[in-house]
Amino acid sequence: MSPATEISEKTRVLGGVTVPDSPLIRRAMDLARSYSEPYLFHHAVRSWLFAARLGQLQAIPHDAEVVALSALLHDLGLTNKVEGKRRFEIEGADVAREFAREGGLDERRVQLVWDTVALNSTPSIAFYKEAEVALCTAGIGLDWGGFQYDRIPPEEMKDILNEFPRLDMKRGFADAVCRVCTTKPETTYDNFARDFGARFVPDYRAPSLVDLFMNSPFES
Repeated sequence: MSPATEISEKTRVLGGVTVPDSPLIRRAMDLARSYSEPYLFHHAVRSWLFAARLGQLQAIPHDAEVVALSALLHDLGLTNKVEGKRRFEIEGADVAREFAREGGLDERRVQLVWDTVALNSTPSIAFYKEAEVALCTAGIGLDWGGFQYDRIPPEEMKDILNEFPRLDMKRGFADAVCRVCTTKPETTYDNFARDFGARFVPDYRAPSLVDLFMNSPFES
């Protein structure tokens, strides 16, 4: 029996989408809600619903509980509750990993949660990993940038947005990423946060990969 089948007996409907229900998923929702501003919590839930729906529409076999946990917890590193000197995806991935491990998931499923959160803003890699990582990344990307927007039927999109409205997400998310660029710019040189810093943060400057390469201690 697959992990997805194991929890499929109990479901719930959110935003018109039928998704798996388990005590661990409910605890993940509570954690995301308690850590996140409302716009960010809604983004996490919509990302889950989009990921779940993309999987259903394309009949992609996957561990639905792993997708749920990963989507719900993927942006914890952008909240004020999670601090650290590393890039925000890694900080969030460590929190999600501990949550999953304490929730009783085996190490393979725990690793999938960590990989998904750590790579959630790196689709050029995440799309080539396991189905859970790729699906979750697709759901996040759909809500973040509208990628594969047309795959979701219009009435379903309307239902999801009505139950979990965006709450001025573009402003809120940009502010959160700019906070990262301001407080720890050294973590933004090789990820999308750099673009936000360059566009919105005065005097922002991240290390250049070219400088790092050319200034390495080797003669040639």
